Amino acid sequence: MFKVIEDQRDFLLVSKDPGVSFHKDEKKEGLVHAIRRQLEMKDLYTLHRLDRETSGLLLFAKTQYAAQKLSLQFRKNLVRKYYLAVSDKKPKKKQGLIRGDMAKARRGAWKLLRTTDHPAITQFFSTSLGNHLRLFIIKPHTGRTHQIRVALKSIGAPILGDPLYHSRREQVVEADRTYLHAYAISFFLDRQIYRFLHKPEKGRYFTDDAFLHVLKHYESPWDLSWPEVRGR
Repeated sequence: MFKVIEDQRDFLLVSKDPGVSFHKDEKKEGLVHAIRRQLEMKDLYTLHRLDRETSGLLLFAKTQYAAQKLSLQFRKNLVRKYYLAVSDKKPKKKQGLIRGDMAKARRGAWKLLRTTDHPAITQFFSTSLGNHLRLFIIKPHTGRTHQIRVALKSIGAPILGDPLYHSRREQVVEADRTYLHAYAISFFLDRQIYRFLHKPEKGRYFTDDAFLHVLKHYESPWDLSWPEVRGR
């Protein structure tokens, strides 16, 4: 269900497998309970979540002190997170900013609106992988439900294998998972900056040679030339 990436006195960083629910789901053990049981942890504070379909990095606090400090950073959007996604559709633009309010749609989905009263803000770069596929590296500036999945759909490039936003009938290639991965995270604690990244380990198109070759350009996502976002 998960892999331990870093285990320190004040925090735990794991990489979640795709298809794993954060909490107990239909009598199946959830991620949080599994971590507490397998690592014999009594104190574990949740700071953020990932959708069931999404794999990748999740940060937990192990002390109340760290939970307070890190929770404040999340609320102020000071924690930097970067995601990887693959789509089999050509986007309306190859890089840029996606901004808009979000509203509930049908069947548990969300949609992006043209208004910007309290917008979800997402930046991205993309590169062709060949074979009708495109890699996206994504920097969300807000933390709305399904934000990245909705953002990419709004530019005509829904995430490959996404059961809610990309119909199987419209997919050009067969998907063996939802191709969204929490790739990197940066935060600070006690005046020390922490930076971690972890490549996806599951999924045909997340592990083939074409993907790994392009990923070399994104091995330091915090150093990419992300344009300044104004009016956040």
